[in-house]
Amino acid sequence: MTEAPVELLREALMVALVVSLPILAVAVAVGLVTAIAQSATQVQDQSVSAVPRLVACAIVLLALAGWMVSKLVSFAQAMFAGAP
Repeated sequence: MTEAPVELLREALMVALVVSLPILAVAVAVGLVTAIAQSATQVQDQSVSAVPRLVACAIVLLALAGWMVSKLVSFAQAMFAGAP
């Protein structure tokens, strides 16, 4: 009986990780590419690295929003179905 809350927390963390992983991966990849470009061109402006990351994350968020919502909804339905 005491394992249920731990299992629920584990599942919630896994769903949060799976849902946020694509955005984080794109942010890291774009940040790395812009950092290499900045070091090659010696342009050290903060907006040069922030704007491409924000645009890329917004594009990924718009492209994967339906998948993310379906993952969260299926987790919520499973959680409420198992509630006493």
